[in-house]
Amino acid sequence: MSDIAKRFSNNPILIPKNIEPTSAELQVICLLNPGVFRFKNKIYLLVRVAESITQKEGVVFFPVINDNGKIEIIEVPLNDPHLIATDARVMQYKGLDYLTTLSHLRLMESEDGIKFTESLNNSLLTAIGTLEQFGIEDCRVSQIGNTYYLTYTAVSNSGVGVGLRTTTNWVDFTHHGMIFPPHNKDCAIFEELINGKYYALHRPSSVQIGGNFIWIAESIDGIHWGNHKFVAGTRKEMWDSVRIGAGAAPIKTEYGWLQIYHGADVAHRYCLGALLLDLNDPSKVISRTEDPIMIPKEDYEISGFFGHVVFTNGHIIDGDKLTIYYGAADEFICGADFSIKEILSLLKIVS
Repeated sequence: MSDIAKRFSNNPILIPKNIEPTSAELQVICLLNPGVFRFKNKIYLLVRVAESITQKEGVVFFPVINDNGKIEIIEVPLNDPHLIATDARVMQYKGLDYLTTLSHLRLMESEDGIKFTESLNNSLLTAIGTLEQFGIEDCRVSQIGNTYYLTYTAVSNSGVGVGLRTTTNWVDFTHHGMIFPPHNKDCAIFEELINGKYYALHRPSSVQIGGNFIWIAESIDGIHWGNHKFVAGTRKEMWDSVRIGAGAAPIKTEYGWLQIYHGADVAHRYCLGALLLDLNDPSKVISRTEDPIMIPKEDYEISGFFGHVVFTNGHIIDGDKLTIYYGAADEFICGADFSIKEILSLLKIVS
């Protein structure tokens, strides 16, 4: 099966060894799903950096942030009967879920959008407070006026929700806490007001009634959200049959808001597709791609920390060219170019 992505020839553009760990006791395990933005004539990636302690035989470690804001390592023998260790990403101990890595966000900068190095100024964004004690993940960056809105997944033993920070200069940040409570993630704020209101896509989740679907909310201030509506769901026996979630901020076109989204199937293969939302009422889906616009097919997308994954929450637009930066196999950062017109041509009217 083919796709329409024109992958960078130098993919992956970032790998774990390109990033220094935050302390000597930790190692960078994987790089994931960067938020993307322009600032002062440069392109920036806000990369999720997942760290853990070096594992040793017969023992598993969970890194967490304690009440004092310091990293604490929980050590559990692999033969402990209270431990369920069947997933490389999440383990359960005494009925509670723990992440196997602890994530923070790291700024990488580039003059050309291809070669990235770590930003020298304030490059590290870390967890704040008890609702982020298992780390912060998968940040989307939206710019409205001079303000950048950072929506990210905040993880703790209280659940998984959406945190928000804002900045105008990438030096000083305002922490607004959790704006969508658990279980919620994949939040992308539209980059302009519609009829005087802010809009955001998000993904509440249910393992019983309902599912992992894309919803929309509105706000008068960009901080407090309400009037939630269902937007799009999974599709049986298709590439997006188990879960879907928004990518970066929707792209305004003359035909509607173009949203690049991820979908996963029963085999946990993550691909990218597209939705077109009404310009004046973005809760209405006009059309949707039947087939993925990008599938995991390269070696670096198939083999990694969690294979068969392409996942994006960041892009840059230059005319018709859409440059998507994405996480591959939950370990590497890559880039690919698309034609917006070509994506639009693949959309099918939703009846």
